[in-house]
Amino acid sequence: MKNIFDLNETNTVIARINKLESSTPQLWGKMSVDKMLAHCNVTYELALENIHPKPNGFKKALLKLFVKPLVVNEKPYKKNSRTAPEFLITDSKNFETEKERLINYLKKTQDLGGVYFDNRESHSFGKLSEQEWNNMFYKHIDHHLNQFGV
Repeated sequence: MKNIFDLNETNTVIARINKLESSTPQLWGKMSVDKMLAHCNVTYELALENIHPKPNGFKKALLKLFVKPLVVNEKPYKKNSRTAPEFLITDSKNFETEKERLINYLKKTQDLGGVYFDNRESHSFGKLSEQEWNNMFYKHIDHHLNQFGV
């Protein structure tokens, strides 16, 4: 798995994002490019902001038991995988705004570094190791950039 906490890898991901245009079509799935960028921003909102309600104890236990292993491992997501309700983007978004937000979140994540995230509590999965945070961040964005051919 590539390391999103490495400056060179962060810059590579940002370069891929900068290849997107507001009219870039998806190769699979239903999301438009603006919704995909907003969808990817949710990952960083959950990790860095306090704007989403936390799951209750029962839901968090289910997420930790069933979803966490799929999200933090190194196995790529399958095309057309279902997404959690918190990640569903139903309305159109401003492409440039969402693109800028995502690039800023990537830069902030890279600046904070893996040590900041190591053993840090996630919104839904409890404490994660630096590697688990990396896998979650990298494979999600890589999946969606591949979805749009960049």
